[in-house]
Amino acid sequence: MTPTRGPDEGGRLLRSLRRLEAYDHAVFGSVARLSVPVLDEPLRRVSDFANFSKPWFLTAGALALFGGPRGRRAAVTGLSAVGAASLLVNQPMKRMASERTRPDRGGHGVPVERWVPMPSSGSFPSGHSASAAAFAVAVGGVLPRLRRPLLAAASVVAFSRVYTGVHYPSDVLVGVTVGAVFGRLAARIALRRRSRS
Repeated sequence: MTPTRGPDEGGRLLRSLRRLEAYDHAVFGSVARLSVPVLDEPLRRVSDFANFSKPWFLTAGALALFGGPRGRRAAVTGLSAVGAASLLVNQPMKRMASERTRPDRGGHGVPVERWVPMPSSGSFPSGHSASAAAFAVAVGGVLPRLRRPLLAAASVVAFSRVYTGVHYPSDVLVGVTVGAVFGRLAARIALRRRSRS
């Protein structure tokens, strides 16, 4: 016999999801109310510059040019992870969560000085965060000495998406998780191939 659900199980699940959404909005509002004007311009620039994975393409190019064979391997590994994570996040995942609208940053009081152009795609999950985590984890797995600086850079990009008001915190957390999974997988494949050769 298959177990039957209690009459209130569906209601409990719905209430749990609403509580999570309430926490998400509360954290977003807290970030919106942060008054650190010295961060406004730098984080706005970081968030804008991260469009189309520009930081990761530039870093990969530098690794390929100046890092020797290991640098080239790390560059290919990082960009492979970015491509896989971006494909999953920006296609099926955003389509499945198409009802998740972008934050009302004006309503939440995000200062206009922080604003970047609001993307037209769905809010969930964050593609910027997924790409940043994918590249940092993948390259850090191949070149451990770069792990900390790349993770720091990825964290700044991820936080900037909430700070500028274009993503809720859960959008970023899920994006980072997806990116990290693909980054770790890409690094393992690269290291396995290196050991075989």
